[in-house]
Amino acid sequence: MLTRPLTQSLTPQCCSAPAITISQADAALPQSLVSRAAVSTAPPYYDNIGYADLSDFFYVWLRRSLKDIHPDLFSTLLVPKANELVATPYRFGGSRDAARTHFEEGLHEAFVRLREASHPDFPLTIYYAFKQSEDEGDEDGEDLGTASTGWETMLEGLIQACFSIVGTWPVRTENSSRQRAQGSNALASSVVLVCRPRPEDAQQIRRRDFQDRLHEELPPALRTLQQGGIAPVDLAQSAIGPGMAIFSRYRRVLEADGSAMPVRTALLLINQVLDTFFAEQEGEFDQETRWALSWFEQQGCREGPYGDAESLSKAKDVGLGRLVERGVLSAQAGKVRLLRPQEILGTNPSSHPTAWEAVQHLAGAIASGEEAAADAYQKLGAAASDLARDLAYRLYALCERQGWAEEALPYNMLVSSWRGITALVEQRRRRRDDGLRQGKIAP
Repeated sequence: MLTRPLTQSLTPQCCSAPAITISQADAALPQSLVSRAAVSTAPPYYDNIGYADLSDFFYVWLRRSLKDIHPDLFSTLLVPKANELVATPYRFGGSRDAARTHFEEGLHEAFVRLREASHPDFPLTIYYAFKQSEDEGDEDGEDLGTASTGWETMLEGLIQACFSIVGTWPVRTENSSRQRAQGSNALASSVVLVCRPRPEDAQQIRRRDFQDRLHEELPPALRTLQQGGIAPVDLAQSAIGPGMAIFSRYRRVLEADGSAMPVRTALLLINQVLDTFFAEQEGEFDQETRWALSWFEQQGCREGPYGDAESLSKAKDVGLGRLVERGVLSAQAGKVRLLRPQEILGTNPSSHPTAWEAVQHLAGAIASGEEAAADAYQKLGAAASDLARDLAYRLYALCERQGWAEEALPYNMLVSSWRGITALVEQRRRRRDDGLRQGKIAP
């Protein structure tokens, strides 16, 4: 949302290409948009970034030197903020409700105008990378997981403007070395939503039917995201796309009382399916890994009572002594503790490593780079499989839920680098095979 129009024509000097016109205007005003246009946009991120406030830092200095040259651009003492589409309560007397209403209404108006202006042959594409989680239940008090205010508000405006999500692409857009990402679980990807006007004859379905479709269609989409190397920190955000694609294809999803399901409830149900997806993957792990995963969920890498660990080991039919022998568990003085990846770094895996061992060795090595992780991958043999990658996803999800940012980072790094690691291993294998064929390497 921009405060005043600005138009500039650029004529290329190097070729005979037509002049380019660059304009800025309020997207909620119909006369400001070109009709039958291909629209690709990144909407504002709720209350996450106050662009006008940030601009003041530079504006005051630019105004001192340029106000006589561009008086129309620097006519105010500070950057105008009244029309900026952000949900900042301090601009509304501290009222969060008023700020939210301002954002919702403005975003809805913008999407309505974009729908009117969009060319029918081209989809609307939206780039979004907002991360904000809130633990809440639905209106009946059912605890469903986490929702996101930023996503909720943006999607509500999109759906109210009668758009349907027909495709989603996670795109690696954020530099992991940027200051915002250092030492935090900041998003590494944006999610591109591909939207088209929802057909006027779209059906409506009941809540139970919507949940059935989520359980049927979302897990294959999640497996595709995992196989594509989407970082764990981005998986929950990326899952919103295919989940909301199901929700938005219908005119309404009806609750038991006949009311329309809000976007917030749909997001909570999508995250519930995501949790179920991870839980079902646990059945594929070996017994020792399942014990370690259960203990990690309770204690993380902190010390816990030996008696509690032994009770869990009996339930999982696992011997604690075996886990100590494998070098993943410390047991002494009546206390038990899972070793951190950095504590395992430099040790050799057992002869038949479990999925847990594989992940811890790889997570410890990745801190030294993909070459070091590729060395560990080769030592682990068959244990370094897609099952280990799935476990890293699960461990990250557990860490994020518990707020263990430091413990989560190695698992996020491991999955993000998985394709690079496996490519290095394959490259080494081909070089070795070529050397054997050419007689340069002894069998």
